[in-house]
Amino acid sequence: MRSPVLRHIITVPLTALLTGPLAASPLVALPAAAQTASESTVVYLVRHAEKVDNSRDPALSQSGLHRADLLADMLRDAGVTHLHTTDLERTRDTLRPLAKRLGLSLRFYSGGELESFAEWLKDTPGRHLVSGHSNTTPQLVRLLGGGSSDMPDPEYDRLYIVTLDPTRPTTTVLIRFGEGSGP
Repeated sequence: MRSPVLRHIITVPLTALLTGPLAASPLVALPAAAQTASESTVVYLVRHAEKVDNSRDPALSQSGLHRADLLADMLRDAGVTHLHTTDLERTRDTLRPLAKRLGLSLRFYSGGELESFAEWLKDTPGRHLVSGHSNTTPQLVRLLGGGSSDMPDPEYDRLYIVTLDPTRPTTTVLIRFGEGSGP
């Protein structure tokens, strides 16, 4: 028997979204539409891009800098109104290209307080982009009511789109972007 909460997880290669039959679909256009207080809240979630090493607070590698720029290109017209990151160089640098293009500031959250952060996101209208980690991003997707599997450590290419609408079930779309890095 199905759960009363409907969850959608759709994995679509980015090229299919940009060139295939989904390119003109409302699903793809929805996140870029203007938002009013009565409309859905959209939360985009990514793990930070590739890092140079496994030290405590490493910078992004050249591949990571490229992925951060690609993310900014992808979301520049999505109507993002809030940028959230943990206070580590790799997560901040993943969002910096988009912050610069949109003129937005980075807002810090604690990976150790995901439950309260999820509630804050649910209560704050807008279009949010969250840069997290392999252990926090899938957990935050689930706390928002979306669906996600665990993320292997070497995987950097997931972009979740969680749509929170008080009149409909929460939906989750998973897009893989950039050079593949996971299974």
